[in-house]
Amino acid sequence: MHRLTHMLALLLAAGTLLSAADDNVDGFVARVFRGRGETMPYRLFIPAGYDKRQKYPLVMWLHGAGGAGTDNRRQIAEDQIPGTHTWTTAANQAAHPSFVLAPQSPGVWVEDLAKFGNETRLAIAVLESVKTEFSIDPRRVYVTGQSNGGYGAWNAITFRPELFAAAIPLCGGGDPRRASVLATIPIWAFHGDKDSVIPVQGSRDMIAAITKAGGHPRYTEYKGMDHDIWTRAFKEPGLVDWLFAQHK
Repeated sequence: MHRLTHMLALLLAAGTLLSAADDNVDGFVARVFRGRGETMPYRLFIPAGYDKRQKYPLVMWLHGAGGAGTDNRRQIAEDQIPGTHTWTTAANQAAHPSFVLAPQSPGVWVEDLAKFGNETRLAIAVLESVKTEFSIDPRRVYVTGQSNGGYGAWNAITFRPELFAAAIPLCGGGDPRRASVLATIPIWAFHGDKDSVIPVQGSRDMIAAITKAGGHPRYTEYKGMDHDIWTRAFKEPGLVDWLFAQHK
């Protein structure tokens, strides 16, 4: 009986350790937003040595289809790693101490490009909640996302442009008819010209419309590349410094 009790205690301890490990993955702490009958799981990276007397920038990541679900893990794993972990490397945190917010949608961020997506709206509610809890610089809040999340990033800055100092949408698209609201937002968009999942025309149309509206967006189109461009894009020279140089 004593041996059985001891084994049970070890198993319970192991389970607790695994649970604790899941709660913090690469510095991303698992949390759940609850408000007005709605919930959304999210991960939050908090800079080392966080000091509430200082103001910190925040990068919000909107995952692609590979990160969708309810496990609160997939949005920072596998093909979502470049978009989440680029900002949290020791070198980048030393140069730019910042929060990284990664909400998780069970499906798509936006259903109709002409409307504010319900999941995008909920992600922004998560963002607003984090801003009330931590010392976030409202002049340096950024959004980036790939694929499904690229649509989400375009949607977020289109319907809540006042919140964001800059955006990095990858292989997505938006509503060119609303380009005038984006003319003053620094944007660096990416797409592969051979994308077989989301047509490159979506990014081309947004960039053309914003430029016509008087904006000066940056656009990198990778020749010969299909949908998977994020590994290359997040290694683009100057990208990190460009993002953190932007402020409202």
